[in-house]
Formats: sequence, structure tokens, C-alpha cells
Amino acid sequence: MTGKIIKGIAGFYYVHDGKSQVYECKAKGIFRNRGIKPAVGDNVEFSVLNEVDKEGNIEAILPRKNVLIRPASANVDQALVVFAITRPEPNLNLLDRFLIMMEAQEIPVTICFNKTDLSGEEKRQEYREIYEKAGYPVMFLSAYEGTGIQKVQEFLKGKTTILAGPSGVGKSSLTNILQPEAAMETGSISEKIQRGKHTTRHAELFCVEEDTYIMDTPGFSSMYIEEMEPEQLKYYFPEFEPYEAKCRFHADCVHIGEPVCGVKQALQEGCVNQSRYDNYVLLYQELKSRKKYK
Repeated sequence: MTGKIIKGIAGFYYVHDGKSQVYECKAKGIFRNRGIKPAVGDNVEFSVLNEVDKEGNIEAILPRKNVLIRPASANVDQALVVFAITRPEPNLNLLDRFLIMMEAQEIPVTICFNKTDLSGEEKRQEYREIYEKAGYPVMFLSAYEGTGIQKVQEFLKGKTTILAGPSGVGKSSLTNILQPEAAMETGSISEKIQRGKHTTRHAELFCVEEDTYIMDTPGFSSMYIEEMEPEQLKYYFPEFEPYEAKCRFHADCVHIGEPVCGVKQALQEGCVNQSRYDNYVLLYQELKSRKKYK
């Protein structure tokens, strides 16, 4: 039989058969001997040991489309990066780190701002302007009021989608709406520190409908970007590319200290967003410092 790993806890892997059954499976020792660890999202071949108790063995891991390190997961088709539009205010530096992480894995990203019931149109326009200009689709919803949910459902259909983002932005609430059986614990915002309590403790896939899975992941408030050379960072800011031909040093230009730079000119003309550029500079300096002290 074939199925998909939807959860892994303490050496047991829970395999969904693509219909309605979930089997508790152990992975054969051959994987451990080869240094292979099954991941949530893996498509596998498994044998049934006990149909009544729904127990089995994973026999083979099918070829992976991609693998994420954090959270450990495989075969992700797309990402829905969820931030609150307010309460807490979105940390755009963290958002840009998420985008870089997904770009590095070649996973298409859509940005979703939740809690629109707490904010006006001005905020929506501000974030739409920043990220649509950078080439990312942007969605707005209110899990509390249920607005925008249908658009999310259409986006998810037929795909395996990872929900990523910090704590307290409503990822678990959204998962509960899309798949009530998830019965996930939802956390409240600490009024004192305006940060969410960590409520999702492990990566887990939920089958919303046939061939449609969503993965809610542990929220976190900081992230190191993937190991890369500082000079590579510019390739993860897709809005820079149209202006790089105007750089005097072309391929060698990192768009920071060079005298003639098409990207910096575009920034001055308002064609590149200041927030995105500032985060680029901060991340470039972070990568450069990390390389220096290795």
C-alpha cells in the first residue's frame, strides 16, 4: 500500500492511506542503517501488520520533491506564510526571512495577513504595495469573522501546503476552520508582550479533502536564514532583478556600497520598497559577520 506520513512522534509514523484510514507504523531498520529519517509529508510504501489496530511497517520512502529542514517536512507544493496585520504588528524582517527560506527551497509562496477585522484598508494597501511589487501574491482574511476563507480553500485545493509564520497570528485557528478534525489548541496573545504563546509543538499534516493537505508548524519568533554566501542573497529578492542591468559592476554588484547601482537608483525612485531594501542590507551584514567569525 502507499500513503503519506502525516505525523511522526517518538519513532512512530502515522501514515494516511489517501482515503480515510491512518496507520501507526514503524520504519524498518534499513532506513536507520542508511542514515535516512522519514519526514512528515513523505510518500511511502507500507505493509499492514494488523488491520484491526491499524498497525504497519514502512517499507520504502518514495522519491522526494523537496525537503525542508525546519520544520522537517517533505514534498511541499506551496507555502502560505501567515502574519497578523496587527496585534501583533508584523515583523517584516522575519517575514522576509521566511520568504528567503522558501525561495531557497524553490517553494512558491503566498503571503496571508490575518486579523483584518482589527485593521483598516490603509494597512492592507501598505502591505499589498510592499509585497506584490516584490512579486508575491498577497491575501487578506479574518479567521475570527470567516472572511477570505473561501479564497484560501481554493488556493489549497489539490496541493500540500505548509502554513508558516510566528506564534499568535492565527495559523492554528485557520487550520481549525479548514479542517475542524484537527482540533488544534489555539493560543491567546499575551497582552503584556503582544506575542503569541507557542501552541503548535510539532509539524503535522491534515487531510482537508482528497489530495489536499495542510501542515501547521511550530511558530517561532526568530530564524537564521539558510547558509549562503553574502553575495548570493540578492538573488532571493526578485524585485532587484529588473534593475541590475543598470549596475556598473553588473554581476558583482551587491547593491550596497557601489557608486553606480541600478537597484539603489530604483530605490530612490520608489520602484524598490525601502523596508525590503533595509532588510536586505541587514541580512547581508548578518551573513557577512557570520562568515567572518567562522
